[in-house]
Amino acid sequence: MTTTHQHRKLGGQFLLEETRSGGIFTPEDCTDEHRMIRRLARDFAQKEVLPHNERLEGQDWDFTVSLLKKAGDLGLLAHSVPEAYEGLGLDKMTKVIVGEEVGQIGGYSVMHLNHTGIATLPITYFGTQEQKAKYLPKLASGEFLGAYCLTEPAAGSDALGAKTTAKLNEEGTHYLLNGTKQFITNAGFADTFIVYAKVDGTKFTTFIVEKNFPGLSLGPEENKMGIKSSSTRQVFFEDCLVPVENVLGEVGRGHVIAFNVLNLGRFNLGAAALGGAKAAFAEGVKYAKSRVQFNRTLASFPATQEKLADMAARIYAMESLEYRTAHLLEGALGGLYEETDTRKIAGALMEYAIECSICKVFGSETLQAVVDESLQLHGGYGYMREYRIEQMYRDARINRVYEGTNEVNRLLVPGLLMKKASAGTLPVPDAIERATAELFGDAPIAEGLLARERGMVNAVRRVFLTLLGLAYEEHQENLEAQQETVMKLSELGIQLYAMESALLRTEQAMAKQGEEQSALKRDLTAAFLDDAFLQCEMLARKVLAGLLTAERVGEFRTLIPQQFAGFYPEGHVERKRRIAERLIEGDGYTS
Repeated sequence: MTTTHQHRKLGGQFLLEETRSGGIFTPEDCTDEHRMIRRLARDFAQKEVLPHNERLEGQDWDFTVSLLKKAGDLGLLAHSVPEAYEGLGLDKMTKVIVGEEVGQIGGYSVMHLNHTGIATLPITYFGTQEQKAKYLPKLASGEFLGAYCLTEPAAGSDALGAKTTAKLNEEGTHYLLNGTKQFITNAGFADTFIVYAKVDGTKFTTFIVEKNFPGLSLGPEENKMGIKSSSTRQVFFEDCLVPVENVLGEVGRGHVIAFNVLNLGRFNLGAAALGGAKAAFAEGVKYAKSRVQFNRTLASFPATQEKLADMAARIYAMESLEYRTAHLLEGALGGLYEETDTRKIAGALMEYAIECSICKVFGSETLQAVVDESLQLHGGYGYMREYRIEQMYRDARINRVYEGTNEVNRLLVPGLLMKKASAGTLPVPDAIERATAELFGDAPIAEGLLARERGMVNAVRRVFLTLLGLAYEEHQENLEAQQETVMKLSELGIQLYAMESALLRTEQAMAKQGEEQSALKRDLTAAFLDDAFLQCEMLARKVLAGLLTAERVGEFRTLIPQQFAGFYPEGHVERKRRIAERLIEGDGYTS
């Protein structure tokens, strides 16, 4: 599958300069092949998986495995495996589409997406030809199911603090692995495990371990709050014999595989969260339309309509940034299936780490917000297990924890940007200087049909860059340790990416379809930007309040709030009522 590419932006570049209209991929740009795969994935999820939810929640693993293998028969496990190894070799937009459709069905999606993502991609990108030939066809078909073993009882976010060891035997034929891995998805039925261990106690290394290798054993199923239909166990290694040819990548460079593959894992999580949010929103609309209180439906109350509009606007922004990121990743990775230079692969996987972290954070928090409000619309019934929203609420909570907690991912956003600045790959100091000058002088005036909204996005970017510069001026190399400030700067960057993604999508739609056909998109964009803009103003004030010693911080306490003063929301209430009316008519999310 091929797609048209504009000049590719560098990772994090959106924080420094605006992206012009026409420069991103949107859901409206999907091809006929994309739509065909969406229908296939939706039919499988809704007809083959969802009707058996109780059986899955009861942990009937034989049945679970049969579903995963059926997904393999349909090609739904093969989209990210190269054609040379009996996969489909499809693009990253397809990965979002499948993730979104499967993501609507709770715990099953965790197993499915773990298998096609972090359990398969390490071999796809870092395996030798022999390793790829041996494992990828079976992973693509579902003959083999995969698991990913990084977390340990005492090493979660601090992955390099792992205690699992690997020692070469005297014959030089096998490594002996010893240690414990914690919270391992798919462990109960996996055939292959991507395992990280320290060779000789120091060299962090990746191994492909098969379930039948001597010395591998499993703990009991964890008794989890949610995603009960997914298998989660400890994996134990006691002198586990792993052939030397099953070292993945280079000895001592396992961190390159672990952290770069996790970037794609975070992007994949965003796709699943998007699907989950759409499903939860549909449950909320359905209930609000059927529930009668005070002789009128719940959906007819303005307070309900505002909730629905807020949820839909946030989903629209999430959808926009997820597909935008998919296109960026495709531009970096689309031609690398046959690449053998692992350093080049690692660089491509790392390029959009900022955007992938945003997909994870914004996606998981959008899902959490939507399931929470949808449950609230159900009232007391939302707390009852016979209503689907109860399980959705429990299933959603884990997304803010795994693939790196949201706190860790927030800390990555400014941290990675400053590393790019130090390496000279992004002109961060120049952008800060320009933003600060615009703050003191005359900033460019946005033009076009969405001039107000573009002006808001540009104002947030100026504020982010100016505050980043002030924070660095005060803390210098110690900025990373100022986590209170870094987290708030990160949230400004996250909101900026979401705001700009929604804006660009709507600008492109209006250019192609006209204003009338894009009216709902325009309303969704304006509604989201108004709310996000207010949040950014509060974040900026908090950052300023924490900068006590920067030489010039006093004058910025006047200049920065002025950036927000010129964009007071207008028609806010009427706009949200229009959004709700359209979505209530359609029984769920649409744009």
